[in-house]
Amino acid sequence: MSTTKLQLHAVSKAFSHGKQPPQTVLDDIYLDIHQGEFLCLLGPSGCGKSTLLNLLAGFDHPDQGQLLLDGQAITAPDPSRGMVFQQPNLFPWLTVLDNITFGPRMQGLPEPHYLPQAQHYLRQIGLERYANHYPWQLSGGMRQRVALARAWLPGPEVLLMDEPFGALDAQTRLIMQELLNRIWSDTGTTIVFVTHDVDEALFLADRIVMLAAHPGRVREIINVPFARPRTPDALLVNPDYAIAKRRILQILREESTHLFDEALS
Repeated sequence: MSTTKLQLHAVSKAFSHGKQPPQTVLDDIYLDIHQGEFLCLLGPSGCGKSTLLNLLAGFDHPDQGQLLLDGQAITAPDPSRGMVFQQPNLFPWLTVLDNITFGPRMQGLPEPHYLPQAQHYLRQIGLERYANHYPWQLSGGMRQRVALARAWLPGPEVLLMDEPFGALDAQTRLIMQELLNRIWSDTGTTIVFVTHDVDEALFLADRIVMLAAHPGRVREIINVPFARPRTPDALLVNPDYAIAKRRILQILREESTHLFDEALS
């Protein structure tokens, strides 16, 4: 993973609210993300995790600094960067298969170009027999699996994921994490994954970028020491797991306390 895929160089972003002065959300972010890396962004609420993801997607632009993909500036959304949100955002009037293939169909691509790969991902996510069902006929976890396959079908170089499992129950969340790990291992896609869940970050990530609170800055980067493939059971009995989790919780507690004290001042 020595090749740099994404670069963030001195990235800052502020937002204005009414007549109030602009509030800096991200401040002087420097970060290199490697080809094929699974990187998690972790930090207290309001530290700019989702804002950073939106900048990488090209949905918004930094006030200062540069974001680069393979050395080229990110200026707008592009199929090379897929996005998965917390809510699956499926079209309720389309079947599972039609939702997954919506992008290539809108591009006017011929069916033989995308259908075999779509069927492959249906098998990968375990929903092959639900291809002709509609989203309202599926559970929340199944709908999120469809959203995952839809994002992966165009073959993005980078997948940006904004708390995609945050609304799921604990058991479904664990299944989705294992599914994501398996597809990522097969594809080698570079993933930037926003989460509030420490255990999720330790299970999925190669590195965890801890963001400081208000404004968001890179406070610490934690190299996850666990070999792959990983299982939740094996991690729980690994003594390094408790050490890494304790360090992350310490940072989160310090940054959350900082936010609370700032709100009271």
